[in-house]
Amino acid sequence: MSITHEHKVAIVTGASRGIGLAIARRLVADGAQVVITARKAEALAEAVEALGGPAHALAVAGHADDAAHQDVVVAAARATFGRLDYLVNNAGINPSYGPMLDTDIDAARKVLEVNVLSAFSWTQKAVRAGLGSTGAPGGAIVNVASIAGLGATGVLGWYAVSKAALIHLTTELGYQLGPDVRVNAVAPAVVKTAFAQALYEGREEEVAARYPLKRLGVPDDIASAVSFLLSSDSSWMTGQTLILDGGVTLGGGM
Repeated sequence: MSITHEHKVAIVTGASRGIGLAIARRLVADGAQVVITARKAEALAEAVEALGGPAHALAVAGHADDAAHQDVVVAAARATFGRLDYLVNNAGINPSYGPMLDTDIDAARKVLEVNVLSAFSWTQKAVRAGLGSTGAPGGAIVNVASIAGLGATGVLGWYAVSKAALIHLTTELGYQLGPDVRVNAVAPAVVKTAFAQALYEGREEEVAARYPLKRLGVPDDIASAVSFLLSSDSSWMTGQTLILDGGVTLGGGM
């Protein structure tokens, strides 16, 4: 039986391109309506058209860690589509690359605010607004983490710390929000997006050679897993982090 999200409504943050847009596209294909957020209104408008127009998607521009923006988006989901069933915390930043001690403390703080605290705040607001309360099997949340949160990277310091925190936030929320809301995460390795371009540009074959499946990820690889974790097919899963890495961590790699 194929996954279905008929009559479900999802908020997907950071969804104007890359993994977030692929997740929104998959959810719409599986029957859901989506509210997508990102910083740039023009890119979001293009994304709405790609998703099939306003019958399927609503865009609200703003910063993921802006509390007022979060309030507007949650209210818009219910006002426009009449309900809220899913939340996908995909928005994230990584402004620094290199030795961790070279990171400016304000930049480190901003990474935690966007990658961790905003995911927590989105969750608070969505649950308090009745996420999943309109019918069985309840609500579901997926946090987009990273295999960087599973071990040392040497070059992605505060990004890796933030993703480790997001993974544990998933564990805690999964434990505390059941049975009404399930919370899971995905932890991808390198996915071919503009966000991750510095990790493979000009040397994709070399990087992919370290992966047992001999290729890097693409956004649809992540979107299909997120759709599963939101669906009733995963109704006995919560607090878990699904590693999507082409096998690269099997040999201790990152």
